[in-house]
Amino acid sequence: MGLQGPKSNLGVQNDETFLDVTVRQIKYLNNKHRCDIPLLLMNSFNTHADIEEIEKRYKNEVCLFMFNQSKFPRLSRETLRPIPTSGNSPDEEWYSPGHGDVYKSLLRSGMLNKFMKEGKEFMFISNIDNLGAIVDLGILTALAEMENSPQFIMELTNKTKSDVRGGALVKYGGKSRLLELSQVPADKVADFHSRFKLFNTNNLWVNLKALKPKLDKNKLTMEVIVNNLPADKHGITILLETAAGAAVSNFSQVLAVTVPRSRFLPVKTTSDLLLMRSNFYIIGDDGSLEINPKCYEPTQDNLDNPKTARSAPQIKLSDDYFQKVAMLESRIQQIPNILKLDRLVVAGNVTIGINVTLKGVVIIIADDGKYIHIEDGATLEDKLVLQSRTLEYY
Repeated sequence: MGLQGPKSNLGVQNDETFLDVTVRQIKYLNNKHRCDIPLLLMNSFNTHADIEEIEKRYKNEVCLFMFNQSKFPRLSRETLRPIPTSGNSPDEEWYSPGHGDVYKSLLRSGMLNKFMKEGKEFMFISNIDNLGAIVDLGILTALAEMENSPQFIMELTNKTKSDVRGGALVKYGGKSRLLELSQVPADKVADFHSRFKLFNTNNLWVNLKALKPKLDKNKLTMEVIVNNLPADKHGITILLETAAGAAVSNFSQVLAVTVPRSRFLPVKTTSDLLLMRSNFYIIGDDGSLEINPKCYEPTQDNLDNPKTARSAPQIKLSDDYFQKVAMLESRIQQIPNILKLDRLVVAGNVTIGINVTLKGVVIIIADDGKYIHIEDGATLEDKLVLQSRTLEYY
């Protein structure tokens, strides 16, 4: 999204950042239960210095630790040799090898040994940009009370038509495995989407007692994902990455938990960011992301549940004018009121003023060489705005 700093410092709600909200969640949990659950941040070599400065804001809020993940050399696809010629080569010739590196980096940092000595048993892992991934005490309590506690727990949720990525949990060779979309042959992608109705949220629970022996013996293995970067001055370069969920294959006692969609609310695009910044969501006192009560509507046929929440609107902003956060912020002066929006598509050279309300299905398309501005105070309901003409949408 064109970010110049760590994503965790990106504002998402009322000027609060991902990290602000995450700290609020942990602080609420600790205050309510009179405990001191620590928050660990795995940083890359690109973000560590920035996060160190940001971290000072929270030193009196929560017990916060940081550790760096590994730094790997990019490979030339032509020669399969490393691009860097020495450890002092420019940062652009290196990369961080995916979130699957969390386990070995945790051990190397000394954090794993520290927390095990303190009696910690479970580690919850999630992406910082997923504000739905709060610590679920129901899951944690179930783990603690099981006679044979699972060693690895993966949260899955139902797939929708917009979920084109996300790995599936499969059985292969007698083991549980994570099958990522990037590992699926091109001619099998359609089968992958139709066959698997649940996908990995990357909310993971790991038993530290089961994890540590595998790391100590260097027995934790994960499938390698090969990513090709677009050609630059080094030609086409290769990144070899691993996914945190792929560690599931190393454990015999595995549990898959189907969770509601509310635990999977990642921000990967500016379309996601617009929704997260909108009035469709609010942040509760516990730091959880909640659907705005104003989005609940009466349900006549269900006396036990007289009101149900609207589904989150589908939003698609075109890459040519909205791909980067700076582009989004310059083109949309104020996030519109979308409490009653079902779907929004914006493509081309479009700007939106302040106090705008969008309802139903709204599609705004500016063809090449055309420009559309949605004026301050406008209300669009079931509208197709094409070039400079407004038509009813059917």
